[in-house]
Amino acid sequence: MREHEGDPEHMTDDDDRQYRRQVGERIRQIRRQKRLSLQDVEARSDAEFKASVLGAYERGERAISVPRLQRMARFYDVPVDQLLPVADDDPGVPNDGATAPQKVVIDLVKLREAEGPEAEMVTRYMSIIQVKRQDFNGRVLTIRRDDLQALAAILGSGVEETIPRLDELGLLFQPDAV
Repeated sequence: MREHEGDPEHMTDDDDRQYRRQVGERIRQIRRQKRLSLQDVEARSDAEFKASVLGAYERGERAISVPRLQRMARFYDVPVDQLLPVADDDPGVPNDGATAPQKVVIDLVKLREAEGPEAEMVTRYMSIIQVKRQDFNGRVLTIRRDDLQALAAILGSGVEETIPRLDELGLLFQPDAV
């Protein structure tokens, strides 16, 4: 991360373009989570968000104003911050590849089918995370470091033992299994 990143007085045109691309990626992710095409958004928003303009936002070719971003968040029924990129210093996002923990993704479909007291506790906690994050996917949920620590406490284990325990319970998402 550049020293001046996030400081509007020192942002370059390249920084601005990069940030627009990141915002666009988030907007596209939310649209896809909602399973909407660009044309669907145009039709359902009564052409407030034209497909061509939304595509330009998503590609980072066009900057979106704050009021328009707020209207888009209302349209998608998400908090505005969900349309913004996650900062590199977010405590839930590892910023050092050498020390980054394994990415933990819970398979929510398998979790719904799981039985037993541990599965019930994990289900309750995953529901809380989904509400807190306004996560709209419904199939998988990525666990952040803080969430993993809480899960360890819920399961009565150390953080290091939690991932293998979730695997034993069959709750980890296996992309190859799809």
